[in-house]
Amino acid sequence: MTTARKVALVTGAGTGVGAATALLLAGKGYDVLVNYSRSAGEAEQSAAACREAGADALAMQGDVAAEADCRALAAAALARWGRIDALVNNAGVSVFGEAAKWEALNAEVFQRVLAVNTLGTFQMVRACVEALKQARGCIVNVSSVAGALGVGSSMPYIASKGAVNAMTLHLARALAPAVRVNAVCPGLITTRWFVRGMGQEGYEAGLKAYEAGVPLARACSADDVAEAVAWLVDGAKTVTGELLLLDSGMHLGGVQGRR
Repeated sequence: MTTARKVALVTGAGTGVGAATALLLAGKGYDVLVNYSRSAGEAEQSAAACREAGADALAMQGDVAAEADCRALAAAALARWGRIDALVNNAGVSVFGEAAKWEALNAEVFQRVLAVNTLGTFQMVRACVEALKQARGCIVNVSSVAGALGVGSSMPYIASKGAVNAMTLHLARALAPAVRVNAVCPGLITTRWFVRGMGQEGYEAGLKAYEAGVPLARACSADDVAEAVAWLVDGAKTVTGELLLLDSGMHLGGVQGRR
């Protein structure tokens, strides 16, 4: 049976940007599949919050680097609701600190980051694309300013997000007019993901330096990114192939013009 409500599948939605996005879409009338890789308890809390907002929500484990898991996520959404209107590819990994230095990088490190961030994005699109076409739906890839500017936590991460950005442009052409495809490219986000990667002291120093160096003098919150994703999902009916920079002006190259 196909539900009358629209349906969103959000990967990496147990915490941070994914959880904020799932909740915001739930409030906009979407039923939500909350995917997670390891944060089972938090994913259940995310799904419960979506239900409190009026949605039907399902928390489901799956590693987007595994094609079978991607197929299973799409199948579960279709079995429960009969449709997929929006795919938000938010799941992502990186390497930080000593592990990100040149001498520590190897094929295994690159392959894991690319497997989740790049191949995972592709595999989720492939698993959902026919349902998205039927719904005349949309895809939003949560990328990074790293992929646009070539700066970030590590070279594997930069390369993976550059590939996501290029894939977004290709898919916007290939899936038009049935499916809109866009990406958001945040700079530093004030979430636990960055704290865990950088360590508390490193995160605090990085945040201070970032906010001192960008024109708007602030980093993104998870809610900031979720609002941009939700707009691309539910409001931007004539927007496709957009790489939306959410970097407080980082791409402008500094604060020389700030008054």
